[in-house]
Amino acid sequence: MEFIPPLKSATLIQRYKRFLADVITPEGETLTLHCPNTGAMTGCATPGDTVWYSTSTNLKRKYAHTWELTQTQQGAFICVNTQQANALTKEAILADRLPELTGYSSLKSEVKYGAERSRIDFLLQAEDRRNCYIEVKSVTLAEQQSGYFPDAVTLRGQKHLRELMSVAASGDRAVILFAVLHSAVEHFSPARHIDEEYARLLSDAQRQGVEVIAYKAELSADNITLRLPLPFTV
Repeated sequence: MEFIPPLKSATLIQRYKRFLADVITPEGETLTLHCPNTGAMTGCATPGDTVWYSTSTNLKRKYAHTWELTQTQQGAFICVNTQQANALTKEAILADRLPELTGYSSLKSEVKYGAERSRIDFLLQAEDRRNCYIEVKSVTLAEQQSGYFPDAVTLRGQKHLRELMSVAASGDRAVILFAVLHSAVEHFSPARHIDEEYARLLSDAQRQGVEVIAYKAELSADNITLRLPLPFTV
């Protein structure tokens, strides 16, 4: 995924009210950005980090600029726009970059399913194989070279795992894909130290037939591509 038009850079002053961030541009102008990430953003929002942002042409938006990437003071790139995880996954599936998810003729997004009234991120279908339900999670929390999900307790994420277990029990494919959007991460694990119940459910889900895969994105201020399989421990 190429950023068109190119992103612009600024220095982070602070993130606040979850959805807002103040930055200062190289020219000395202070801007308020929309922050499309409701998580804790641990390690992704340190004052002094470089922020890469896009600008919308929609005149109805209150905040025209969107925080897309963080470049930490240690040089790591992190995609903090959680909406990009699904876009990157869709692009990778359609380009046949994810071997586990090739061979399907139809891709649908945001399909209603499950007893808990969920929406699956992607449903893959083909005449000669089982339906494949895919839930995508964005991984931005890093400690040393290890990536973790979630970065805060997630009841919604727990619900998704229960729904996927029901899909697997019905005979269809159920997949949870962790899209690692942090350039410093070399290994993925569930964040037991943050959400023990989520980690327990993920282990249960894998034992009950839910397929767990992790892919890392190549990141720069110019483009992002999800393509690198990443080792993980559940």
